[in-house]
Amino acid sequence: MIALQRFLLVPLLAALCCGGALLAATAHASTLTVVPPGNRSQTQPPIPDASATRTRAFKTTYAEKYEKIVALLKHEKKLVAHIKQVAAAYDIDPIHIIGALVGEHTYNVTAVGSVQTYYVKALSYSGLDFAFRYKGVPVQTFVQRPEFAACAEAKDSAALWSCRDRVWVEHFRGKTVDGVTYDAMTFQQAFFQPFFAGQTFGLGQISPLTALEVTDLVNRVSGYDRLTPDHPQAIYRDVMDPDRSIVYIAAIVRDAIDAYKEQGFDISGNPGITATLYNVGQPRQRAAALAGGKGRKLPVENYYGWLVNDKLDDLRSLLDSGS
Repeated sequence: MIALQRFLLVPLLAALCCGGALLAATAHASTLTVVPPGNRSQTQPPIPDASATRTRAFKTTYAEKYEKIVALLKHEKKLVAHIKQVAAAYDIDPIHIIGALVGEHTYNVTAVGSVQTYYVKALSYSGLDFAFRYKGVPVQTFVQRPEFAACAEAKDSAALWSCRDRVWVEHFRGKTVDGVTYDAMTFQQAFFQPFFAGQTFGLGQISPLTALEVTDLVNRVSGYDRLTPDHPQAIYRDVMDPDRSIVYIAAIVRDAIDAYKEQGFDISGNPGITATLYNVGQPRQRAAALAGGKGRKLPVENYYGWLVNDKLDDLRSLLDSGS
């Protein structure tokens, strides 16, 4: 997921937490609220200027980008078959993976014409020498600061990196601490862009930070080695190799569904909501804010998730193309 989307944290958090109609009846806190299919909004929410600017810069349109990723999925039957297999392993509807791919490559980076191209790109990064640093400080060193001490109690990688992300926002982002001025940028932008800004990679455009968040889940379900910032090349291998990136997309969706379930919401039947969360990230913070709001409201899709729900019949037909 492209890093520029993280600038939309405040408005999108508000949309996910406070939008939507009040439920007809007040639910008990322990009751699981099933989020129904479809869009809550009658019309598509505004598309960010950054997405529009990027699309114009490459002399294309959203419609053209949508058709390109759909064409890729229609053509790559083995990829669709792999999507189905991985979805079953993570106990999710494969439409969630399709939705994440279509949303990402419609509004962010245009999909390439062939999956083979992604394999070639993955190999090109395998021998590079780089590290995750901010102002010369490796992220592994930075998170040893006392401000992050409470994160050590996290039960898994998702909770751990989510905690570190939150601590960065609360204690460092846009602040001066111990004489060091920290830019008003996200944790991802500060530490996990060793090459250039707005940097995500491969099919699904997964960020290194997001891969780290779900590494325990991927290890448990798929048996992949756990990722760490000490070995950034392994992170790039996993997010750029198409076979592995599909696994991470499934894990990201599964993690978002679980985060919302912990707060009393079942979003597993609404791929527009899971696509929205794939786009904006931070499912635990958003789920907690939604549950803690006044009244019992439903999460609301953003522009990215709205497209997925709007095109759902067409996207489901793509699943028929896999063997």
